[in-house]
Amino acid sequence: MIAGRRLFRPAALGLMALALCFLGGAARAQIGSARYSSIVIEAQSGNIISAVNQDEPRYPASLTKLMTLYMAFEALRDRRITLDQLVPISPHAASMIPTKLGVRPGARLTVEEAILGMVTLSANDAAAALGELLGGDETRFGQMMTLRARALGMSRSVFHNASGLPDPDQVSTARDMATLARRLIYDFPQQYQYFSVPNFRFRNRTIFSHDHMLERYPGADGLKTGYTVASGFNLVTSAVRGNVRLVGVVMGAARAGERDLHMVALLDQGFERMDVPAARQATASLRIPAFIPAAQATPISAANPALPPRPRPQTLPRWSVQVGAFATENAARQAAAAARRVANDGDIRVESVTIKRKTTFRAQLTGMSQSDAVNACAALAKRKMACQPVRPDNGQVASR
Repeated sequence: MIAGRRLFRPAALGLMALALCFLGGAARAQIGSARYSSIVIEAQSGNIISAVNQDEPRYPASLTKLMTLYMAFEALRDRRITLDQLVPISPHAASMIPTKLGVRPGARLTVEEAILGMVTLSANDAAAALGELLGGDETRFGQMMTLRARALGMSRSVFHNASGLPDPDQVSTARDMATLARRLIYDFPQQYQYFSVPNFRFRNRTIFSHDHMLERYPGADGLKTGYTVASGFNLVTSAVRGNVRLVGVVMGAARAGERDLHMVALLDQGFERMDVPAARQATASLRIPAFIPAAQATPISAANPALPPRPRPQTLPRWSVQVGAFATENAARQAAAAARRVANDGDIRVESVTIKRKTTFRAQLTGMSQSDAVNACAALAKRKMACQPVRPDNGQVASR
C-alpha cells in the first residue's frame, strides 16, 4: 500500500526549473503545483518523449474508469459478458454522487450503455454497477483491478473502487496511466472506438462527452478526463499525426481549460520532437479502425470489425453560462471578458434582448460542456460574480 502522506510531496526545485525550461510558458502555472504530473509517450514503442513527476503517486479521479473499462473489454473479449447483457443497478451503485446517469435501484443498464455512460459522462453509477457485475462487489473488483494493473506493468497503481470517487489509498501515476492508455489502444482496437464518441442517446436524452480534446485538437481520438477536489483536473489523450500516435497524460491541473491547453502544448511539442509536421487532421490511425463519432448504443464487436463511421453532427449543442444583463453592449462585453479571465473557459458572446421596447444585453460564455459550465460558475462564485448555467436546448437556464 502507498501511504497517503507521500501523495503530494513537492518536486525538487531543480526538477521544476528543468521542466520549466523544457516545457516553456504553457506549463508554468501547473509545474508550480505539488500535485502536478505529466508524460508524453510514443504509443507504438512506449518511448518517453517528455515527463515531469511521472512516477509520483497521484489521485487518478475518473481516470480510474480506464482500468474499469479495460477489465470490461477483457470480459467482452473472453465472452464472459456481452454488450447487450443487463447490468443490475444496486442501491450502492445508485447512491454514487454525480456525475451519473441517475438510474434508480433495481433498474438495469446494458453493458454497452454502461460503457458509453462512462466514456462520455464519466458516470459513477455505471462504473460501480459494472464493477459489481465483474467482481461481485466493488471492493473485490478493486482488488481485481489492482492485480490486473500490476500484470500490465502499472507498478504504482492501487485501486479500491471502479469510479475514481475519492479514496485516500486509491492512487496511480502519469506513467501508469500512459501505460494503461497504450494497452487499451492496442489490446482492444475495436472497443477503443468508444472513446471517440462525442455523444449518445440514453433514454430520451443526449449525453455529451466531457472530453473537449476530441473537438479542439486535430487527430485526437480519446481517452478520458477526471476531476476531484483532491486530484485537480486530470486528462489522458491520444492523438495521431501522419504515422505517429502519441499518448499524453496531465494530472493535477488547476482548471479544466488550463488542463486542455496544457495538453495541447505537450502534444504539439511531442510531435515536433518526433519531426512530425503540424496538420489540421490526422492522416493515419496506426491500426485503429475509423472511429464512431456518435452512438446510440450500437454494438462494436469483433464479429463486425468493419463498422462504417457515422456522419459527425455538424454542430454539437454546447452549454453556456450567463454572467449578467446590462444596459449597454460595451458593459456586457466587459463583464463577459472579466468572467472569461476568471473561468478560463468558454467563448465570449453578447446577446441583445428587447422586452417591452427596452433592450438589454446579456453577457455569456459559450461552447462548454455541462460540467465545465458548472465549474465556471463555481469559479465565478468564489469571486462573488453572478453566473447561471444555460442549457444547450432552447437556451434554458439550468437548475444547479
